[in-house]
Amino acid sequence: METASPIVTIVEKNPRPHLSLEKRARIYALLQEGHLTRVVAHRENVSQRTIVRVRHNKDATGTFANKPKSGRPRVVSVHDERKMVRLIASGKCSTATEVQARLQTDDNLQISAQTVRRTFQRNGLELRVKRKKPLLQKRHRQQRLQFARKHKDWTVDQWRNVVWSDESKFQIFGSDGRQYCWKDPTEPLRDNHVKPMVKHGGGRIMVWGCFTSLGIGNLVRIDGHLNSELYMQILNDDFFGTLDWYGLEVQDVIFQQDNDPKHTAKKTKK
Repeated sequence: METASPIVTIVEKNPRPHLSLEKRARIYALLQEGHLTRVVAHRENVSQRTIVRVRHNKDATGTFANKPKSGRPRVVSVHDERKMVRLIASGKCSTATEVQARLQTDDNLQISAQTVRRTFQRNGLELRVKRKKPLLQKRHRQQRLQFARKHKDWTVDQWRNVVWSDESKFQIFGSDGRQYCWKDPTEPLRDNHVKPMVKHGGGRIMVWGCFTSLGIGNLVRIDGHLNSELYMQILNDDFFGTLDWYGLEVQDVIFQQDNDPKHTAKKTKK
């Protein structure tokens, strides 16, 4: 199911209050008369820090000048910053490097990926590892939703009749393929926060197992390729063996398996 993109708000720090030339001159005159900074601050309704700043900003000519802010000016404007966050929130980009390349191509904005990361952090985004989830197409999601709606009113006793089963692969060697994404902590999990997985590759141990409401069932290590013939042998030896161990009758249980072609083959169903 698609979720609406979150509304992103960029909050800027409040700038220093602007003082008119008349107010600055009045403050400076009070200081020249010998009044304390806290007295002048109370009378003019400003902070003592502002009073000290006015006293030091009067040049030799007796005029006040707005001194430029120290430090390098910001390369990223408010508009650019809002666009960066929007690219992440919409799912068009997932990493700072992708946003950097997008801004260079679209807006000819030459910034570093680290600048993009600092922008994300300033706007409350956090770096998270993408969750591994099965690669689901639209029809898969619809089928899962239908299953949930069909069984949402089942009682505990009905669920106790189900025997759950599946195959699993355990990684032995190699990298875990970790990927990162930027995410608002309050935002729900979305497609661009997930790393899709498919069942492939080597360097793993494959097993079949099942469990009942009374306890776990047999665990079988699968050597080589699992086909329909081997799967039927596992059902005959280990699934029925699990039922015998717990004293369960075939007609009293519901056997759960996924739609793997080995499970849905005509021989297996028969």
